[in-house]
Amino acid sequence: MKSLLIEKANTAVIRDVPLPEPGEGQVRLRVEYVGICGSDLHYFFEGANGAFVVREPLVPGHELSGRIDLDPSGALAPGTPVTVHPARFGTSREGIENAPHLWPGGSYLGSASTWPHTQGAASEYLVVDAGMVRLLPDDLPVRRAVLAEPLAVALHALGKAGEVAGLDVLVTGSGPIGLMAVAASVAAGARVTATDVLAGPLERAAALGAHATIDVSQAEVDAGAYAVVLECSGVPVSISTALRAVRSGGTVVQVGMLPDDPRSVNLAPFISKEVRYLGAFRFRDEIDQAVALLAANPGIENALTHEFALTDADEAFATARDSQRSGKVVFAL
Repeated sequence: MKSLLIEKANTAVIRDVPLPEPGEGQVRLRVEYVGICGSDLHYFFEGANGAFVVREPLVPGHELSGRIDLDPSGALAPGTPVTVHPARFGTSREGIENAPHLWPGGSYLGSASTWPHTQGAASEYLVVDAGMVRLLPDDLPVRRAVLAEPLAVALHALGKAGEVAGLDVLVTGSGPIGLMAVAASVAAGARVTATDVLAGPLERAAALGAHATIDVSQAEVDAGAYAVVLECSGVPVSISTALRAVRSGGTVVQVGMLPDDPRSVNLAPFISKEVRYLGAFRFRDEIDQAVALLAANPGIENALTHEFALTDADEAFATARDSQRSGKVVFAL
């Protein structure tokens, strides 16, 4: 089978590798779509995602959809459409028993955080634990289901904020995760405003139901106007904007990932308004909610803007990096 392998910064190759065989409790999938995430871009362009350095050829991709190819148990028929929860959880710790996504010792598809690396989904076939598989309802196409993982990230963040129906919600940063945050918030009944510094992402946010958009390179966000802010850009100046924009006693959820080093942020509004400032990391089991939401809201598929073959990886990564012209970019296998 063919796999896409990132060997080092700016070097990705297609190689023929052996077809993997599922063991006990595993299934083999025929992959049809793989989304390109921010971590994949870091691995390709920098050879590392934060502290996680590519030390052996890495197959990227943790957002995927496809069909069952082989289930040795016979429980799932070949051709059954599925998506995948990309995490294998680690060992429970006191205080976080109900947050398995935070347990140490776990792994995530397409990640150099483990040794050997946890290979991802950018291959024709993929073997995963059967418990990671999520069946698709009849009204959810396999193509749209590739959005289940990033939508689950947004739903987890929204869940941290609590009930948002009827509230004013600000989403800062309208890249792929920001777009999923817009879709999730709109579906939850919020009045959503989305920000960015580029027209393309703002147009896509409006198409997904944002009630208003703000180009923050041209205008400021109103101070104290929002009950909830989902900060999806991971840019320090945007965090300061989020803390300024949230109302007194409101909630800011940090969704966008930042580098693991000091950054300057204005914390005065955080203190004076007694803001709840929460982190959101990946997700627990919200992928099941994401599958249902994708089935119920076909328009979320509009976040998918480009498809590429694995053989066009350089162009695919470059396109995904260009947020003016692209939303979610996927490989179609």
